[in-house]
Amino acid sequence: MYKTFYGLKELPFSISPDPDFLFLSETHGEALAHLTYGISQRKGFVVITGEVGTGKTTLIHALLKQLPQRVRLAFVSNPLLTRDEFLFFLADAFNIGEVANKTQFLVKFTAFLESAYRADENVVIIVDEAHCLTRELLEEIRLLSNLETPSHKLVNIILVGQPELGDMLSGIELRALRQRITLQYDLRPMTREETQRYIENRLLKAGARDLAIFTDAAEERIFKLTGGIPRLINILADHALLTGYVKETKNIDEDIVAECAGEVFALERKQGRQDDENSPSMAQWVGFFKKFFVGILVLASISLLLWQVVTIAFRGLDKGEGFPFVWIPTVSGYLERLRDAVSGYFQIP
Repeated sequence: MYKTFYGLKELPFSISPDPDFLFLSETHGEALAHLTYGISQRKGFVVITGEVGTGKTTLIHALLKQLPQRVRLAFVSNPLLTRDEFLFFLADAFNIGEVANKTQFLVKFTAFLESAYRADENVVIIVDEAHCLTRELLEEIRLLSNLETPSHKLVNIILVGQPELGDMLSGIELRALRQRITLQYDLRPMTREETQRYIENRLLKAGARDLAIFTDAAEERIFKLTGGIPRLINILADHALLTGYVKETKNIDEDIVAECAGEVFALERKQGRQDDENSPSMAQWVGFFKKFFVGILVLASISLLLWQVVTIAFRGLDKGEGFPFVWIPTVSGYLERLRDAVSGYFQIP
């Protein structure tokens, strides 16, 4: 809509993971180097983690684009699979034929790996959104890595996911898998300088002749509002260009960015307020614990009083004096005074 107005050939801030628009910040360059080295040197398990929107999937697509032809690849973009579904997916991706069960899969997959190794082909399994994997499926994936020669891994497995993946792998249940991880890297958000270069790089790749469409102050405001997260930068910058087009202004300043941020992040703030409203406040917690302890005290006092009453009553029965019903009003009065005293002390209505 605004491409012609700003002299662009493509939309510069699409949130689709287009590797042609990849900007290699320091952290993205290091992550890509880890992936490339892990595959080329047959390192086995490689793990890449990063917060939502830091560019993990874009990084994977950039890796796929530069992989040599001698790499046999299975890319799992949706890991919400059962064990059998996962094995069937691999069988289809590597063209090893139909498999009816796990045993048949392992026989055919082992033969495939050995054949690929003799042909000097590198077999790679990439799992995106790996934090969604169940622990049982992670264990199955680990067992696949047992297929190896005395000196080389027959299959490289790359797990890419949010920080929850790292939390899962640190658990004692997956310690065997954790010990097999040879390379691990955590993607970080971009710095202020990198955010500025990121914006200009995407404008350049979209065909812009004027890379100063966003003022320095606007780029600074974008960094502060997004924290250097690429996806948030794209969403905010795209909205700012649309607003600039509507206002017929060629330059996006910090006021336009601030106006767009109020709209773009309004839903997120609304959700945050709802969460705050639904969460118990400190005063509510204090009131809860007051009532809890009062209840404990009252129950303890009643129990002690009843024990004394029953003990004395049975002593009277043993002596032939009968049950002392005259105590009932006294006990009732005592309980009322106890309730008033405790409630007054804790200021409970």
